[in-house]
Amino acid sequence: MRDSSRSSIFSQFCSSALRTKPLSNSSDVVRINSGEGLIRRLGPFDLILLGIGASIGAGIFVVTGTVARDAGPGVTVSFMLAGASCVLNALCYAELASRFPAVVGGAYLYTYTAFNELTAFLVFTQMMLDYHIGAASIARSLASYIVNILELIPFLKNNIPNWVGHGSKEIFGFVSINVLAPVLLVLLTLILCRGVGESSLVNTIMTTTKIVIVVVVIIVGAFEVDDSNWSPFAPNGFKSMLTGATVAFFAYVGFDAVANSAEESKRPQRDLPIGIIGSLVVCIALYIGVCLVITGMVPYKFLGEEAPLAEAFKTKGLHFVSVLISVAAVAGLTTTLLVGLYVQSRLYLGLGRDGLLPAIFARVHPTRHTPIQSQIWVGFIACVLAGLLNVHLLSHVLSVGSLAGYSVVAACVITLRWKDNDDISSEMTQVTATYMSHRLEGIICITVIACCGFTTGIIFRYVVSPFAYIFLIIPIIIAILATAALRFRQEQMDPPGFSCPWVPMVPALCIFVNIFLFAQLHYEAWVRFIVLSIVAVGVYAFYGQYHANPTVDREVVTYHKAPEEEAL
Repeated sequence: MRDSSRSSIFSQFCSSALRTKPLSNSSDVVRINSGEGLIRRLGPFDLILLGIGASIGAGIFVVTGTVARDAGPGVTVSFMLAGASCVLNALCYAELASRFPAVVGGAYLYTYTAFNELTAFLVFTQMMLDYHIGAASIARSLASYIVNILELIPFLKNNIPNWVGHGSKEIFGFVSINVLAPVLLVLLTLILCRGVGESSLVNTIMTTTKIVIVVVVIIVGAFEVDDSNWSPFAPNGFKSMLTGATVAFFAYVGFDAVANSAEESKRPQRDLPIGIIGSLVVCIALYIGVCLVITGMVPYKFLGEEAPLAEAFKTKGLHFVSVLISVAAVAGLTTTLLVGLYVQSRLYLGLGRDGLLPAIFARVHPTRHTPIQSQIWVGFIACVLAGLLNVHLLSHVLSVGSLAGYSVVAACVITLRWKDNDDISSEMTQVTATYMSHRLEGIICITVIACCGFTTGIIFRYVVSPFAYIFLIIPIIIAILATAALRFRQEQMDPPGFSCPWVPMVPALCIFVNIFLFAQLHYEAWVRFIVLSIVAVGVYAFYGQYHANPTVDREVVTYHKAPEEEAL
C-alpha cells in the first residue's frame, strides 16, 4: 500500500514536471484573470536604450582596463570575440521574442514551451538569484560612487562615515551596514511602481547621459593616443586574449532584459529583435572604442586596477574627464539597477500568473498598469541584501544563471524548429512515437554539445602543457558530430517573424560557448548551481506542481498569440 502511494506521488510529480505551455493558434489578445494587464508604451528606441541601460554600467571604465592588464592591446580582440558570442545569443533571443506571444516571461516562457514546467522553474530560480544578488551589489557600488562624488565638496571630504555609502566594517565576516544603498533602491522602486512610462523616461535620460559621456571620453582620449603603445599587440599570446574574452563576455550580459518587456512593447514581433540586437551592437562599439583608447593612452603594464581609465586621463592632466567618468559611472549603475529591478518584477509576474508562485505576484495595478506587489517584493529583497550584507563577496558565484539561461534559450530555438512540434497530440500513435524518438535523439545531441563545451572549458582552464591541448580536439569533434546529427536527422521548419540564421549551427555554437564559459567560473559557482537546483526542485515539488494553472484539459497551459501587427 505504501509502495503504491509513493508510486502515485512520483507519477503525479513527473506528470506535472513534464507539463508544457504550447503556443496557441488563436490570435486573440492575451487575457489576464488578475485584473488589468500591462500597457504597451515602449517603442524600438526605448527598447534599445533599455538593453544598453542593462548592459553598460561602471564596468565599461573598469573591466576594460582589468582585461587589458593581461591581454595587452589585444583586449580589443577579447571584447570583439565576446561581443560576437553575445550576438549569436542575441539572434536566438530575437527569434523567440518575435515568435512568442507578447507577454512577460522571457527565457522562462521559452523554456516552458520548448521543454517542460520544471525546467522552466529551474531557469527562473537560477536567473533570479543572479538578479537579486546583482541588484544588491550594484546598489552598494552606486552608493559608494555617489559618496565619492559628494566628497569632492571640500567640507564633506573624509567626513562621511563608511556606513553611509561605502559599507561599515564587516561583522561575522559578511554583515556590513550600508544606509544609502537601500535609500536608492526605495527611490528606484517608487519610480518603477509609478509606471513604465516614468521609468522608461528616467532610463532614457540616464542612458543617453552615459552614452554621450562615453563618446566624449573616446573622442578626447583619441587625441592622446600613442600608437606605439599598441605594440606588441598580444604580448601574452592568443590564450590571454581568449581568457580575456571569457571575462569580457559578462560585460555584455543584460541585453536579454529586452525580451522581458514584450508585454509593454508597442509592436513586439517587430521591435523586440531590433531592441535586442540594436542595443548589443551599440554596446560592442562603445566597449571597443574604450579599449582602443585606454591601451593607446597608457602602456598596458601601467594601467591601474581600481579605476584604470580615470587614472589614464589623470596621467595626461585631463582631470575633468575623471569627473565625467564618475558621473557616467553613476548614470550607468543607476540604469543597470533600474532595468534589473524592472526585469525581476516582470518575471515574478509571469510565474504568479502561471501559479508557480503565489497569486499576489500576478496582480497588476488597474491604473498604473504595473505589478506593484512584485515590484515592492524585489525592491525589499534588494534593500535587505544591500543594506545588511557585503554581497560583493558573492560576486564570484554570479553569471551562472545568465549562462544557464542563455544556453537553454539556444536549445529552445533548436527544439521549436523541429517539425510538428506543436501538434504531435493530433498525430497517429505510430507517427507520434516516431516523433518522440526523434525528439529524444535531438535532446541527447543538445546534451552532448553542452557536455563537450564543459569538457573543453575544463581542459582549457586547468591544462598547462601545450601538448595537452591536443585533447581539446576530441570534445570539439564530438560536438561537431552532434550538431551534424541535429542538422540532418531532424526535420526543420521555418518560424514566423525574425529567423535566426543557420539553425541548428548557431544555437549549438551558443550552447558550446556558454557552457565553455560556465567551466571558467569559480568552483563555488558550480556548487551554487547544484544546490539551488536541488532547492528549486523541492519548492516545485511541495508548492509549484499543485498550484500551476493548467487549462481545461488539465494537460497544458496556453498563452495566446498577440494580435497581428498593423501594416506600416
